[in-house]
Amino acid sequence: MIPLLLLTAALGVVGPVPAAPTPTKVTILYDAFGGGPGLVRDWGFAALIEYQGKRILFDTGNNAAIFARNVRRLHADLAHLDFVVISHRHTDHTAGLSVVLRANPHVPIYAPQEGFGIFGAAVPGTFYRALPALPDSMRYFDGVVPDSIQAGTLWPQASIVLVDSSVAIAPGIRLLSLVSDTPGTRELHELSLLLATPEGDILVVGCSHPGIERILAARGTPDTPVRILFGGLHLVAAPDSVLGPLAARLHHDWHVTQIAPGHCTGEPAFAALLREFGAAYHYAGLGRQLVLQ
Repeated sequence: MIPLLLLTAALGVVGPVPAAPTPTKVTILYDAFGGGPGLVRDWGFAALIEYQGKRILFDTGNNAAIFARNVRRLHADLAHLDFVVISHRHTDHTAGLSVVLRANPHVPIYAPQEGFGIFGAAVPGTFYRALPALPDSMRYFDGVVPDSIQAGTLWPQASIVLVDSSVAIAPGIRLLSLVSDTPGTRELHELSLLLATPEGDILVVGCSHPGIERILAARGTPDTPVRILFGGLHLVAAPDSVLGPLAARLHHDWHVTQIAPGHCTGEPAFAALLREFGAAYHYAGLGRQLVLQ
């Protein structure tokens, strides 16, 4: 098993820290379980990832004040981020962006591209059917069809980079872009973060609305193991008949070596994954820092 140490339970170091050149660290800044002195649990997700000298914020939680408090308590420096990744448009992943922008107004923010989405995206002016026979006063834009229509955004001053397909954004760092076809979230665009290491991929997911198996397939490298999988798997309402077989497939078919689930994975899914992964299951509640040597 790839060595992984749980260094903090909220704020305090609970074990020795062996020397390592550039370990990958993941600190959970927002979730509804876990916690510690001064931390506030709430539904949502945010994690700070340190990888090969880069500091990446993945999602920003559900409540800006709670996010700001947890960030302060965990001494997470938002002023020195290399970039932010927002997995999808739901507010339990986006509400803390205002806090980030106050600390770091020019940080690049990678977000999924959607027509008229909250992150802003131009749509072709031809997306609607025109009827020239109508008088100009009844026609959009007086009948002059624009080349494109720019959607608004809730963060007009932010440096938002819209992503509509899987892309490498830095050495060893890829964003996987998928669209959900699951009832209830159909057409929702979601980004996942993939980090390459010699021992396999590190995969960080927000809610896995497109389905965790589709996300794993989108890596395009089936022979490369997943060193560890972090984040929400959106199994909160899944029956036991689904959970056990899925946990087994993740472990054996998809070659997920270790797992650190959180957020919308769900309590019965936590139990099923713990049974399947055993010592390779890592607790990743609010305030926890996980270090991969």
